Amino acid sequence: MRRILIVDDDRQMRRTLQIMMERLGYASAAVADASTGLEQLRSEHFDLVLTDLRMPHMTGIEFLEAIQQLDPGLPVVLITAYGTIQTAIEAMQKGAADYVLKPFDNKSLAQCIGKILDLQLFRAQNRFLKRQVGVAWEDGSFLHALPGMRTVRAIVDKVATTNSAVLVTGETGVGKELIARAIHELSPRRDALFVPLNCAALPAELLESELFGHARGAFTGAHQEREGKFEIASGGTLFLDEIGDMPLALQAKLLRVLEDKVIERLGSNKRVAVDVRIVSATNQDLPAAVGAKTFREDLLYRINTFQVDLPPLRQRCGDIRLLARFFLERLCREMGKQPMQLSDESVEVLEGYNWPGNVRELRNVMERAAVLATGESIGAEFFTAILPAESSRARQTDIDENQPQHDAASLTDAVAAFERRMILRALDATGDNKAEAARRLGVSERNLWYKLKKHDL
Repeated sequence: MRRILIVDDDRQMRRTLQIMMERLGYASAAVADASTGLEQLRSEHFDLVLTDLRMPHMTGIEFLEAIQQLDPGLPVVLITAYGTIQTAIEAMQKGAADYVLKPFDNKSLAQCIGKILDLQLFRAQNRFLKRQVGVAWEDGSFLHALPGMRTVRAIVDKVATTNSAVLVTGETGVGKELIARAIHELSPRRDALFVPLNCAALPAELLESELFGHARGAFTGAHQEREGKFEIASGGTLFLDEIGDMPLALQAKLLRVLEDKVIERLGSNKRVAVDVRIVSATNQDLPAAVGAKTFREDLLYRINTFQVDLPPLRQRCGDIRLLARFFLERLCREMGKQPMQLSDESVEVLEGYNWPGNVRELRNVMERAAVLATGESIGAEFFTAILPAESSRARQTDIDENQPQHDAASLTDAVAAFERRMILRALDATGDNKAEAARRLGVSERNLWYKLKKHDL
């Protein structure tokens, strides 16, 4: 709830304005003079000051100047009589947000305050977005083109329309933030902000400030108040990445916020209502962390209304070709280069690699290709040279995990085992489409049928 400080030496006017603010849904405090108002501003958080222009001891103009020294971003609205309108205009030139004339119309005053507070929120969101400039996010709609993500896609489509908390799990680099953004874009909150925060990237003290904001003087270097991610994301979605790394003490505070839907800025006792949907992500086993007492069980229940498990890229061989071409085309366009193609042989090399870094590693490899490769087509030798050979040899799919290991001394057996695995991967990636599998393997369909019979497939 927004808080407004009313400063007026007329007791009846103070009470009238307080009643009006309460009816408009704002919390308020009222004082009789500017000096007391400054004391209030030093000890409490307010979103706007509504002050009379003519007051004893300190005028509204002097009060405005003092506020600008104390909190330059705090909007001030002056109440003035018609005879002092020129003074009010001068105050606007000195930084006042607006002025209203006595006797004022209640509707006009309400519109004035609402407009200023909306602008204040817009500026806070704009500051956040400016900090995000240069961060390139992938197109969430591409999720629907990936055959290996059909199950995930179906879950996302269902949970996105709700307001429930979602926990996205999977290995590092598998695309958890992409899923979180897709949930936001498909939700009724899509027109508000999606605000990400990596819980593993900051020490506990800074993480608490980033989440809840801080009051002026809350700690060394806190020269002015700052809104936290909860306030910025209000009305939208807050994405808590790597939530398993959040310190236990902060987990307790987060749980209270999720239950009460109010936050308190660091160094302040002011409670601010927030309306945020929480999507969390982790690469950890949180139930095991609960058993090890490094993660709160009650918080796990709160953030895990729905769980979305993302399979690693090595289990989604059919997605590698689509993702690689998507990344390459996009990166070439961003670099102003002519589009390059991937040869069938190069795709086979990519599909034969283990991808321990998952989709993030694939994107990085395609960025290297976009920068270093020449010509219209990228051949297999380029990726053979830059991918670790041991990871390629170690690659195994779910299909061949239980196949017996062959003695490296028997070359014939080793070649046959490798050929069999390649055929199984191609069939798995193409949904058992023999023609497409043959094309990917670089053999004729007739030759593939021969090999299927040879390997008893």
